[in-house]
Amino acid sequence: MSDIVTERTALDPKAIAEKWRTIIFGIIDHAFEPIVNIHTGATFGYEALLRNYQAAGFETIWEFFETAYKEGALYQVELLLREKAIEKFCRSGLQERIKLFLNVDNRVLEMSDYQQGNTAKILARYKLPASAICFEISEMHRLSGSDAVMQILHLTKSQNYKIAIDDFGTGFSGFQLMYYASPDFIKIDRFFISNISNDSKKRFFVASIINMAHLLGISVIAEGIETEQEFYICRDLGCDLIQGHYIQKATTDIREMKTKYEVVEMLVRKDRRKVSQDQEIIYNQSEYIPQIPITATMEEVFNKFLEFDNYSFFPVTTENNEPVGIVREKDLKAYTYSMYGRQLLKNKSFGKTLRDFIIKCPIVDINTKAEKMLEIFSVGETVEGIIVTAQMEYIGFLSAKALLRVLNEKNLMAARDQNPLTKLPGNTLIYGYVSEALVDVESDYTLVYYDFDNFKPYNDRYGFRNGDRVILLFSEILQKRFSRENCFIGHIGGDDFFVGFKNLRFEEAYELTAMTIQEFTEGVKPYYDEVERTRGYIESKDRDGKLRQFPLLTVSAAMLEIPKHRNPLTMDEISAVLAEMKKGAKGTQGGICASTVNQLPSINGK
Repeated sequence: MSDIVTERTALDPKAIAEKWRTIIFGIIDHAFEPIVNIHTGATFGYEALLRNYQAAGFETIWEFFETAYKEGALYQVELLLREKAIEKFCRSGLQERIKLFLNVDNRVLEMSDYQQGNTAKILARYKLPASAICFEISEMHRLSGSDAVMQILHLTKSQNYKIAIDDFGTGFSGFQLMYYASPDFIKIDRFFISNISNDSKKRFFVASIINMAHLLGISVIAEGIETEQEFYICRDLGCDLIQGHYIQKATTDIREMKTKYEVVEMLVRKDRRKVSQDQEIIYNQSEYIPQIPITATMEEVFNKFLEFDNYSFFPVTTENNEPVGIVREKDLKAYTYSMYGRQLLKNKSFGKTLRDFIIKCPIVDINTKAEKMLEIFSVGETVEGIIVTAQMEYIGFLSAKALLRVLNEKNLMAARDQNPLTKLPGNTLIYGYVSEALVDVESDYTLVYYDFDNFKPYNDRYGFRNGDRVILLFSEILQKRFSRENCFIGHIGGDDFFVGFKNLRFEEAYELTAMTIQEFTEGVKPYYDEVERTRGYIESKDRDGKLRQFPLLTVSAAMLEIPKHRNPLTMDEISAVLAEMKKGAKGTQGGICASTVNQLPSINGK
């Protein structure tokens, strides 16, 4: 370790302060890592991260701050780092539209020289509003629940600064911190994101955290996104924002900072699931309720309720149109109907402002699936509905009735895409499932295409009504055999069916497929006359009009294994391969033609 650090015990307070100023402005640098909207790729903020601390004689960032803490210089060090980060951030030219996330060591609140207002002075020098800054509080050090600490946190928020809890879930005080700090954001630690596609317990934890956060009006940031699959799962679970190497590594070069990251746009386009349908329904069913700015006086709040007397609440937003909650008329009635209540609230010395009446409300991006919105809404007992945002800005409100209309519309759309006979998902949903499988390179899939053998002669001999009964029989067999989470069943049409297996061993999928064929072959026999059932064939005309003998009904299956970590595949390639395999299955022993994409020259040799 350098002399500049080892001699710290002999330094007086002024020398310590000068030492840290020299380290920070002479050696330390900041890198910036983007925090982007998970649905659009638009940059919401940048986190400032410490760099070059080794050159200053510290082996770790922890040692850097621990030394400052022990020397009683932690608060001064925090201020110097803030100024350095803010100055560099402003040189990027992005400060008017994008937030700066600054890490804070909780222990600064213990420092004897801590006082409010110093950060505001720094921001004033760079002409930045407080709303441009988000302080990240770590779980590393326990946050005291004392009145003094709570007062500092509430004052910080009242000055329009944002608060985030960093590395949520890894420390010992995460939920306590959430309770006391009432943050605007929580950042889910990389531990929960890593390998989340193969860990159901992690998915459960993350989904629970997201639901709870959204219910409290807190936005969720997933940290450490490093793979495409992690991106899709975090999006489907309801994360609002993401950061990580898959988007962009932290950079010390401000020229590499962007307002939008095309990699997210590409992933959204690549995923062909019909999120856009939900978005259109939600947009049409949401109501734009006029918002009240958080800076409004109580007199302006009262006037708003008088002007729009058909509303019992209003969303409250920041100067950037970011929702923070709602204000309800019923919470003001105690003042409205008392003799001097309104005059009391108008009196600034009374101390009550709009912030004191803000109620947390679920806040959800418009790109979130409708079912996820209902899940979030159903957790709360007294919420009025859900605030809907786009790019983190308020665009409308979904009441309980509107949510029901959204789900009803979705159910109608789903019904239109079901096969009318079997009620199984039809071609659109099958297409969506296969599309998802093709982009999910972190999972194993097996696709099975079923086709009846000798179905037309049976239909001609016994009529369409009995043909439908046979189709329903096979549908019931599939649903009985494959009623599990990792199976998808679809009805392509007529006597063609589809089954998809996710992360199921190919040998097991093969065994299950063979069992369905055997069960159908035996189960369909009672659908024949006794004579034809006994002799094992029927007589019917072929496509050329000639009378022929046709064996009893059975079913063939084309099975295609799509292993993980494969090369990219297209829907046209898969469709062509399955169609060709289906023909081959007709003449095979057991009625199954099985292969893997790694063995197909038509795909691998492109």
